Order: sequence, then C-alpha cells, then structure tokens
Amino acid sequence: MQTKKLGELEVSALGLGCMGMSEFYSGRDEQESLRTIDRALELGITFLDTANSYGLGQNEELIGRAIKGRRDKVILATKFGNVRAEDGSYAGVNGSPEYVKQACDASLRRLNVDYIDLYYQHRVDPNTPIEETIGAMAELLREGKIRYLGLSEAAPATIRRAHNVHPISALQTEYSLWSREVEDEILPLCRELGIGFVPYSPLGRGFLTGQIKQFEDLAKDDYRRNSPRFQGENFRKNLDLVNKIEVMAKDKNCKPAQLALAWLLAQGDDIVPIPGTKQRAYLEENISVFNVVLTDSDLLRINEIAPKGIASGTRYPEAQMRVLNQ
Repeated sequence: MQTKKLGELEVSALGLGCMGMSEFYSGRDEQESLRTIDRALELGITFLDTANSYGLGQNEELIGRAIKGRRDKVILATKFGNVRAEDGSYAGVNGSPEYVKQACDASLRRLNVDYIDLYYQHRVDPNTPIEETIGAMAELLREGKIRYLGLSEAAPATIRRAHNVHPISALQTEYSLWSREVEDEILPLCRELGIGFVPYSPLGRGFLTGQIKQFEDLAKDDYRRNSPRFQGENFRKNLDLVNKIEVMAKDKNCKPAQLALAWLLAQGDDIVPIPGTKQRAYLEENISVFNVVLTDSDLLRINEIAPKGIASGTRYPEAQMRVLNQ
C-alpha cells in the first residue's frame, strides 16, 4: 500500500469510511463490518474514518472493538460538531470549547484508545468563532489526546482563520466526479497552506458504482431516498452520467468505482479518498484501484464525461446544505 501525507500525518493512500457500518444504509451486519476492517488492515488500509454522530456513537464503539490490541497499526480519524438528540434527530452544530473537550473525552472512551490521530470539526458552528474552536482543539493536542487537527466542509475564509490559530492537517469535504466544486477555491487554498485533502463520498454515495439503476433499488430505510440527486428527473439525468462512466470503465477493463477512484487519486498526491463500505467484496474492489492506470487522454475523456457541475440536484436536502461551506 502506498502512503501519502496529510500535512505532516502519514496515512495509507486510501482510507476506509466506516459510517455505513452503523447507520444510514440498509443491510448492516456487525460481524461482516468487523471482518471488513480486519481485511482492510491486512491489505494495508490503515486510515479509518468515523464520527461521534454515526449511529449515536455506536460506530466509534464498533471501531474500538475492531482495533483492540492493535492500536499502533491504525491511523484513527473521528469528528465532533454534529449534535444528535437521544432519538437520533439532528440537534444542530456545536463548536464551543466546552463541547469540543467533552466530545473528545467521550470519543476516546467509545473508541477505547488514549489518543485520536486526526480530530475533525465535522461542521463549522456559525455561533462560535472558529478561533475558539481551534484553540480548544489545540489544547487537546497539547494534552496528548489528539495528534492532528482537521476541518470538514469549511469555507475558504474559515480554513485560513483556523490555520492561523493552529496548523490544520486535513480538510474533509465531498469530492467526486459529480461533486467538483472544491476545485474552484478550496483545493487551491489547501495546497497553498499545506493542508491535505480527504474526499468523502468519492463514489457519489454509491451512485458512481453503477449498482443503482432505479430509485426502487434503495431500501425503504436508506437515507439516500431523501437526497435530491437520487430523486425524480435528477435520478434519470445522473444515471446518464453513470452510463457513460460504465462505458469508459469497460474500455479500461475496470469497474466504474475503480475508474472514479483512480480519477480522484490522479488529482494530486495530497488527495486521500475514504470510500465507505461495510462488505469485504467492495473493499477488495476499491483497493484494486491501484491497478488502474489513467493516461492523459483518459483524464481528458473523463473531464468531458463529467465536467464540473454535471450532477443534477444538490448534494443534500436544503436544510443540510445550509450548514455546508461555513
């Protein structure tokens, strides 16, 4: 497995997003999830991504069980900021220093570890100056509870202000063939400041894999049913894009998911995607991306197939869109 740097933090060139093991997607199986994490570590994927809000903390507990006895083999990333009520409902964003410290201690307990390698603010709290939030995170670092600081879905001005308080190692924001907005300002700024970039949903929440052919393919409890890009006319238009990706993937003798990941990896040595899966079969498929070689002409063809702004519909429903890019 190749490695890359997120700031000064060295990680495997591909990470594993663990969210779906505990929530949002149907067909969850804890034992298969644990086996998937085991297999990821065997294959050299050591960069595991979770958050305190996934499954109301259950995802962190799952990862804690998975890595017990081999903490030194893992680069562990988790997040705070998205607050959930006991019934699972969304309760807003909190970046207050008090909450930052409480959330970190709770995550350490659930993960059953002494420190977190990369600690992200999941969403920026508009009611707390970013300087105060980052200041609290820097205190956690000095106490040895975290090693590196990260942000997620932050606006360029916020990233710069945060970095002025303490170096930010990684920015995690959605980036894929159907979400390329970060190329305008955010990615250039990260490169100016030496901040690594971690694309989440690099496979468009599974759409870019070619496995979803109709809305009814989504289980009744699948949160993607509420996503504008999976609904109505948007679905049909986005399926046209996927069909073109499938044709090119066939030409390259690879899977659509591998083509989409290979394109992301080709965007720079500071890009570390974290495709999520809860099954070993898809993990094996994703890691085979390193067998896919894209030529300059391949990249030009992909840009023609999936230019910036190609996706139909917003990334999230309106209420969730309002907390992005803060």
